[in-house]
Amino acid sequence: MGKLVSTLFVTLDGVYQAPGGPQEDPSGGFDQGGWSVPYGDDDFGRFVTEVFDNVGGFLLGRRTYEIFASYWPKMTDPSDPIASKLNALPKYVVSGTLDAPGWSGTTVIDGDLAKEVTALKDRTDGELQVHGSGALVRSLLDLGLVDTLHLLSFPVVLGAGRRLFAEGAVPTAFRHAGGRVTAAGVSIQSYDLAGRPEYGSY
Repeated sequence: MGKLVSTLFVTLDGVYQAPGGPQEDPSGGFDQGGWSVPYGDDDFGRFVTEVFDNVGGFLLGRRTYEIFASYWPKMTDPSDPIASKLNALPKYVVSGTLDAPGWSGTTVIDGDLAKEVTALKDRTDGELQVHGSGALVRSLLDLGLVDTLHLLSFPVVLGAGRRLFAEGAVPTAFRHAGGRVTAAGVSIQSYDLAGRPEYGSY
């Protein structure tokens, strides 16, 4: 059985929208896309490559899938550790409206999310990875389906944009599984799901 592993980029105020470029996702009038780019140093690149070393398949939300599908199929260098995996391995996109995905190796999931993702985990050799896809990740966390969360916090505050943990999120506890800080100041922390929070008093 594989693990479901989420890798997410967030600002210090929790925004995950459009980290990779101004046109990546301007929905809702968001005009600060590309905020992660100034921090993309060698340390950051090494971590991303390490993550892709463990992948067995990809699970993506509709918006992230469309962003990826518009770019990665054009990257055909077989030595590229990211493009080679994204283009060759199975991709699953959660959508109730996507009928004919054009990216080779894509399957659309539009049924019972808990049932279908559990089945995907069972038959994936290696990690079933979710990249970006913040709304999907929230749903998966609420269902208790995420095994590990790699949360990359960038030293910037935007004050606008979609936030990862909004009001109404299911209370969830995590266990710290490791971390590092890049030379550019990105805090990379890995957390394993630990169930519901425990409470006490001082």
